[in-house]
Amino acid sequence: MGTEQGRNILLKKIKDEVLNFTKSPLYEDRVKNKNLPVIGEGSHRAEIMFIGEAPGRNEAKTGRPFCGYAGKILNEFLLSVGIKREDVYITNIVKDRPPFNRDPLSVEIEAYGQFLDRQIQIIQPKIIATLGRFSMRYIMEKFGLGDKLDSISNLHGKKFKTKTDYGEVFVVVLYHPAAAIYNPKLKEVLKKDFKMLK
Repeated sequence: MGTEQGRNILLKKIKDEVLNFTKSPLYEDRVKNKNLPVIGEGSHRAEIMFIGEAPGRNEAKTGRPFCGYAGKILNEFLLSVGIKREDVYITNIVKDRPPFNRDPLSVEIEAYGQFLDRQIQIIQPKIIATLGRFSMRYIMEKFGLGDKLDSISNLHGKKFKTKTDYGEVFVVVLYHPAAAIYNPKLKEVLKKDFKMLK
């Protein structure tokens, strides 16, 4: 999508659709818990797009992606490679919080994938950095890299070149920053993997 205004309009349309996405398997839970959907934030002309899995509690309360502890770690990694958070775009596949922060179900990924697909099409990033195994699987399958799929422990830190209808894209596989909370050893691994984004 050419103009900044055009992109803003299209992204706003996605936001409105997600807000009123009553068919979503997570809609009732969102309303009941007075949560907000988390659409995404950052530059609408970003060259790098980070895609996580689903919002957590802090995200669902604020409507902002990666604003909790995992977000602090993500910010730290971005800083370590000299990338400003406001220059990238950050989102998740699933736009509503699954109950009790459980993993997103395949039916939820399927329901929300359409919105992510459109976000990618509007922003047209040159690099898509997947955060965690769910977004890794979704993006690799979407962009014809399904035959290269493996466990995230084997694929993290690797990049794959692929074609989209708007041009070439690199898919970079990264652990989810939350993994570094539970396993401090992964923090150094993630930091090293982030250097690829330079």
